[in-house]
Amino acid sequence: MKKYLAIIFIAYLLVGCTGKAPITNRSQMILISQDQELALGEKSYEDTLKKSKVITNTKDAKRVKEIGQKIAKIVNKSDYKWEFNLVENKQKNAFCLPGGKVVVYTGILSVAKNDSQLATVMSHEIAHALARHGAERMSTGMVAQGVQLLGNIILGSQAPEYTNAFNIAYGAGAQYGVLLPYGRMQESEADEIGIHLMYKAGYDLKEALKFWQNMSQGKKESIEFFSTHPNSDTRIANISKVINDILNKEQKNQIIKK
Repeated sequence: MKKYLAIIFIAYLLVGCTGKAPITNRSQMILISQDQELALGEKSYEDTLKKSKVITNTKDAKRVKEIGQKIAKIVNKSDYKWEFNLVENKQKNAFCLPGGKVVVYTGILSVAKNDSQLATVMSHEIAHALARHGAERMSTGMVAQGVQLLGNIILGSQAPEYTNAFNIAYGAGAQYGVLLPYGRMQESEADEIGIHLMYKAGYDLKEALKFWQNMSQGKKESIEFFSTHPNSDTRIANISKVINDILNKEQKNQIIKK
């Protein structure tokens, strides 16, 4: 009976909610409703601000809000309640939670040398939220757990002595064969979507490359296979291609207009 319930569960997951990522039009499987995702984002954002020192009314805080509002305007998501906050933290990081809740750490300002470079990282983080990458990762984890459950049920009834070995092998296979590559794919997709967003918002695309070059300086690169992020060389090469595609298309459009 358990085996059949597990099979039904897996089938439900595999035919779950599907959609497409913006800009790239990549097909997605997302098993979490947007309302659930927005509620989780709101709660996480509130918790973050309670534990953080939010900086207001400074030049940099105003920059963060102005850049964010320009990007939000071209995104035009009516269900997003946009907020942009600068938080005191030495980490070179930023993030955007579902619903348009953007947090920028002061540490990132040391590598984002101008507005276009700051727009690069903010657009990248906003792209993650627009593409629902968090919900997609949660959905992938649910599927992976469901498949493991089914494997355990089958082995438990037919070859229980192999259950432990299966779990060890499956855990490693899911981590390095599915979850980590998936993470790298989402990072690259957020780069691509982000480049389009900052371009539409009127920022200098060439500064995007400079920002990621700044981020890579002095950084100890891990082996890409074992990481959730592409290494700097891969990332910069991919972004350069996206920028060239945009500029070439723009040039062709200008020729046609003439």
